[in-house]
Amino acid sequence: MADSQHSLISAPVCIIGGGPAGLMAAEVLAEAGQAVHLFDAMPSLGRKFLLAGIGGMNITHSEDKHAFIQRYRAEHAWVEGWLNQFDAQSVRDWAQGLGIATFVGSSGRVFPEDMKAAPLLRAWLQRLRTMGVKIHTRSRWLGWDAQGMLRIATVDGEQQVQASAVLLALGGGSWPRLGSDAAWWPILEQQGVAVSALQASNCGFEVAAWSAIFTEKYAGAPVKNCALSVAGQAFRQGEWVITSTGVEGSLVYALSADIRQQMSVHGRCTILLDCLPHKTLAQVHAALEKPQGKKTLKKHLQAQLGLEGVKVALLRECAPANCFNDMQQLAQWIKALPIELLRARPLAEAISTAGGVCASMLDQGLMLKIKPGVFCAGEMLDWDAPTGGYLLTACLASGFVAGHGMLDWLAAERTADQLV
Repeated sequence: MADSQHSLISAPVCIIGGGPAGLMAAEVLAEAGQAVHLFDAMPSLGRKFLLAGIGGMNITHSEDKHAFIQRYRAEHAWVEGWLNQFDAQSVRDWAQGLGIATFVGSSGRVFPEDMKAAPLLRAWLQRLRTMGVKIHTRSRWLGWDAQGMLRIATVDGEQQVQASAVLLALGGGSWPRLGSDAAWWPILEQQGVAVSALQASNCGFEVAAWSAIFTEKYAGAPVKNCALSVAGQAFRQGEWVITSTGVEGSLVYALSADIRQQMSVHGRCTILLDCLPHKTLAQVHAALEKPQGKKTLKKHLQAQLGLEGVKVALLRECAPANCFNDMQQLAQWIKALPIELLRARPLAEAISTAGGVCASMLDQGLMLKIKPGVFCAGEMLDWDAPTGGYLLTACLASGFVAGHGMLDWLAAERTADQLV
């Protein structure tokens, strides 16, 4: 870095953000022979990617294409355009090209064989460096100056970067300590870019209050072999976790978009818990009507239905006291126990965020229509997806599309220059 407070460097192709979308675009561009400079505000790249891999790096999902695309809900048609160019199989092939073999788990999720994110990221960064990508860490994008050059804050002062094509891949607003702090929002808004409000997605939700006894004993406890429903929709099976303030976990994350929608309309959302999804209401009622003898109700529930622990505690917490004297009512509560949610946990705690740069602002190559030569990709775009490999796949696919969009733009610019 230069010693002066302001220095000028020329980087024909510039990428801002070293997450999956930015790195994928860098690979596409470098493979095409472009000299790529990548800037990231953090001391190292892919920090959120690494943290997401703790406990098992889920890179994509093996379900059929139609079901896969529907996971992106309202924006599925937009995201489908990216996945048509780089889909779940492309993710597996790409990982294999880095020397990382993958396998399909029992849930259909796809993992690296060693279940770790770090080896994959190391191999990826090594490949990019070998391809000539110049990586600049501790380099925060501040926007554009009056001449349209990029402003980059570094440890040695501010730099101005002159670039022919720029990709913004700055993430959403979740886990800001890892770099996704949404600092880009006001910069783009001032430029006239329409941006949907960021909302917590794949997040926990708060209840009014668990009792002190319940919280002390069950905060952190998983609720397994159950199903949840939102607003009369079909129940979805899985597992989730009790927290000191409410609920979180994979099944809750899968329903987070529906929960948010209900909260936007009603101010709160009631989810229904089916404690025994493999039994019908009639079967539960019949089991409860069997003679209890001298057993306590707790022992009766365990003996007849296998209900114990956190599920029984949830019944005590959320069902009316008089239902425990009426086996027909109790059966109904076991099959549809209401848990009222008041609000999402803070944005900074969410796994991902919904909202971002609106699709209407971008062309098919993900270039901003009002800022030619400036592209956007990744979680900073206005789409949403559950966990399960869908988030990472779409981030990679958007980076792939943006990378090719940048190549097309640069080729068109060269042709225009030759015609002048």
